[in-house]
Amino acid sequence: MAEIAYLGLGLMGRGMVRNLLKAGHRVHAWNRSTAELPEEITGHPGFVRAGSVAAAASGRDRVMLCVTGPDAQRAVLLGPDGAFAHAAKGAVVIDSTTTDPAVSRSLAEAAARAGHAYLDAPVYGSKDQAWDGSIGFIVGGDAAALQAARPILEAVSGGVHHLGPSGAGAVMKLIGNLLSAAQTAALGEGLALARKNGLAAEGIIEVLDRFGGSSGVIRGAARKTLANDFSPAFHLKNMAKDIGLMLDLGRTSGVPMPGTALTAELYRAALVAGYGELQANAVHKLQFRLAGIEE
Repeated sequence: MAEIAYLGLGLMGRGMVRNLLKAGHRVHAWNRSTAELPEEITGHPGFVRAGSVAAAASGRDRVMLCVTGPDAQRAVLLGPDGAFAHAAKGAVVIDSTTTDPAVSRSLAEAAARAGHAYLDAPVYGSKDQAWDGSIGFIVGGDAAALQAARPILEAVSGGVHHLGPSGAGAVMKLIGNLLSAAQTAALGEGLALARKNGLAAEGIIEVLDRFGGSSGVIRGAARKTLANDFSPAFHLKNMAKDIGLMLDLGRTSGVPMPGTALTAELYRAALVAGYGELQANAVHKLQFRLAGIEE
């Protein structure tokens, strides 16, 4: 059994905490706001709700986090009240935040100065996969640190993939989200065409389930949109944030991304339209409005 600090109890974090507890670990968890958690977590004898980052991380040699982005990462890891200052020397810090790879590299350097190892370890999958333990970790960082952390990661996931040095996991995560955003936007145009031309939802799904150009992203988003289901597993506001990170990475890498730039404008418009707290497929609500389709 490990004593683990976990920082961030959002849609993804609470699922990972659940599976850490199921694996027999003791989890000292912190969230910046009062998060309502199911009894399965709060009633578990291994669950400890910490009042601060420092209290959660104090003396722990394994620190995990999943927060909203670069600012939140710096807030919980750096400074006198951050996890780097309070974790046990030699701790492995496992960060599942979707972020700028440059931030991952700078945090890895800061961790090393504090005597720790840092892994950028974002995940693929959404809240349901986090809850049932089938997410996958995409890891950048030192191979020895990953080997030390691997038993914990394997206990809460369906796979652990080492992509290379610090920042590599963050890069791969943005590439994955780039593909998801583009497919979802293209699907919105396709569904608008289908609805304007009177195609039945059942027939659309039947074809998408068999069409070679379809994908898991397309099939899942199509089902939700055609059922008018925009309940959040991955918020549109977070997709809009991630697309901004993709464009930043493209600029620093010298890679033109005109298609992603157009996709970014679409998601920003959906954000302005008030869909940020809905699932990322709510971009389809904007696309339907633009096509003159009544909801």
